[in-house]
Amino acid sequence: MNTETEQFRCFGTTLTNPNSIHEEIKSTLKSDNACYHTVYNLMSSSLLSKNINIMIYTAVILPAVLYGCETWFFALMEEHGLRVFEKRVLRKIFGPKRDKVTGEWRRLHKEELHELYYSPNIIRVMKLRMRWVGHAA
Repeated sequence: MNTETEQFRCFGTTLTNPNSIHEEIKSTLKSDNACYHTVYNLMSSSLLSKNINIMIYTAVILPAVLYGCETWFFALMEEHGLRVFEKRVLRKIFGPKRDKVTGEWRRLHKEELHELYYSPNIIRVMKLRMRWVGHAA
């Protein structure tokens, strides 16, 4: 008996019949949001410094996001989703900023986040990993 399935999960990766990576990245972002929300209370604590929150991000959240990324072939839509996720976490870490002119609180812009967070962005880290996979092959 020959049966086909549209998708199944193997070693933490969702494989689909038309081999669409969009569903894999969407499910990864869903699990990454769950990972982020498990440490959300810890990261929003005023007792921890920003440096410790960055360490939590790089040691706990980022590896969960990038798990299996070496096998991804992603388009701009998936890249945008990963960048949005990263900006949301970094904005939570660095908090709002008071505008010098109006005195009102506002969220940080993308450029300000990159000035505060010195490590490469999530897409650059992913591309570096893919480059090392090419060397290993």
